[in-house]
Amino acid sequence: MAQAEAEVLYDRHGSWGVATLNRGKALNALNLFMVKSLREQYLAWAKDPAIKAILIRANIEKAFCAGGDVKTAVQLPTEEAISFFRHEYMLNGVLGSLPKPHVALMDGIIMGGGAGISVHGRFRVATERTLFAMPECAIGLFPDVGASYFLPRLPGELGAFLALTGTRLKGADVVASGLATHLVPSAKMPELRDKLFSLGDRVGNAAAIEATISALQEPAQPSQAGPLSRTQAEAISSTFCFNTVEQIYAALERRGDAWSKETLKLMKGGSPLSQKLSLREVREGAHQTLAQCLVSQFRLVTHVLRRDSDFKRGVRALLIDKSGPAQWQPPSLEEVTPELVDAYFEALPAGEELQLDDVSEKSSGSPTSRL
Repeated sequence: MAQAEAEVLYDRHGSWGVATLNRGKALNALNLFMVKSLREQYLAWAKDPAIKAILIRANIEKAFCAGGDVKTAVQLPTEEAISFFRHEYMLNGVLGSLPKPHVALMDGIIMGGGAGISVHGRFRVATERTLFAMPECAIGLFPDVGASYFLPRLPGELGAFLALTGTRLKGADVVASGLATHLVPSAKMPELRDKLFSLGDRVGNAAAIEATISALQEPAQPSQAGPLSRTQAEAISSTFCFNTVEQIYAALERRGDAWSKETLKLMKGGSPLSQKLSLREVREGAHQTLAQCLVSQFRLVTHVLRRDSDFKRGVRALLIDKSGPAQWQPPSLEEVTPELVDAYFEALPAGEELQLDDVSEKSSGSPTSRL
């Protein structure tokens, strides 16, 4: 566990349990050691009566967490890669059912797996430096870590838009979307930590934590040039409201303005299969619990890893070899048949399905998100 102890640091401040992501050279990208360690520590803190609340932060200003370490994942033997995603999703499930207040200081880059260790918690504090994205379609995967739960619960069709385009949200837009709960200037982060750690016997009181963060927050005014602006929000709602990717493409082509052309350009660079998997999981996730979403996503990622997949092609072409656009298979939306998509959603053998911890006080068996 020495590696995990170096890459995630744990401390106590009074009744606070504090986790610090400490893999700065990799922008705190999560590996197997880190997700295992975080899950074990969160389970211990959930059961420890001396710990009343949990805070997670990063050791660098540039990034909270740039996602999962996908470059390592695609080079692992298949079953080891599957083990990484299993433990990552189990960690997401623990956070989703955590009965104690959880504060994530989302300063800097937060992508993919970084969302999974923050968005499912109660308090999600962004800064002007926060940069959020779910860019998985560009590397042949799909928005995972419970994204099929939180994306469809964003305003309008913003979730489908973010899933299919990988568009980045900054600072105030992250808060305005609901992905973060508060916007606090990065310069006030040390003060915020000090005040939270000084709550004394009110540490476990969510209202006291809320008041402490709110006292330092700034108004979250959406960017007039971003997807939360009135014009873009209306465009997104009218073009991403369909249940097939082909219909979304057609709606963008009919619209034909500069925004639509740029959006089409973003989408055409992604994996056709990933886009169809992503849209389906977002639509289904709107009617599922977080636990159900995580189980479904584990099925998806297991099938992806056991096949000759776009995920391996995408990561190698774009992140490892940097050889240019990936050669997606199938290469077109038309060739991604409903039968092929169905195969990725098939249940796993009983002994291989994802089993989640439930640390909630009522132990209902289904983690609940605070989004």
